[in-house]
Order: sequence, then C-alpha cells, then structure tokens
Amino acid sequence: MTDQNHRSNRGFASMDQDKQRAIAAKGGRAAHASGNAHEFSPDEARAAGRKGGEAISRDRQHMAAIGREGGHARHANARQQQQQIEHGAEDPQPQQG
Repeated sequence: MTDQNHRSNRGFASMDQDKQRAIAAKGGRAAHASGNAHEFSPDEARAAGRKGGEAISRDRQHMAAIGREGGHARHANARQQQQQIEHGAEDPQPQQG
C-alpha cells in the first residue's frame, strides 16, 4: 500500500503555478513557430458555431428540455416578484440568470 498523505514531487501538477505557466507558454510559442497551432478566423469560427448549433438543434428532446427549463425559470421569477409585491417589498429586484 502507498502512503496517502505523501505528495509526489514528480509531474506537471506538482509544480507551482508560475513554473507550469512558463512551460505552457514555451510550448505555445513552439507550436506557433512550427505552424502546428491554429487560430480560427472569424469566418471559420462562425462556420464552426453554425455547424454545432445545427447539430444540437436536431436533438428534439434536448431542445425541449432547454425550453422547459427556461419556462420553469421564468415562472419561478414571476412568482417571486409577485410574492415580493404582496409582502410589501418596496423595490423588487429582477433575478439575473
């Protein structure tokens, strides 16, 4: 059995954040220099977002669940505002969500 309280000095996760950040930055610069890093243009990003949106909107059960959740949230907010008015709250604040 291994000692559960012993922390290893090996690996990326055991390093302090500054050292991790320095190594990651070095890797990012190397990827850009070698041409392996890819940055999406606005048109590429738009096309990717459209493709993802079309794919998810085909899942009718998922879309129904999203709509149902929004309806429940709207109803709960309206009920809360009504209760604040009935109980004499002077300036009911709309819920952010």
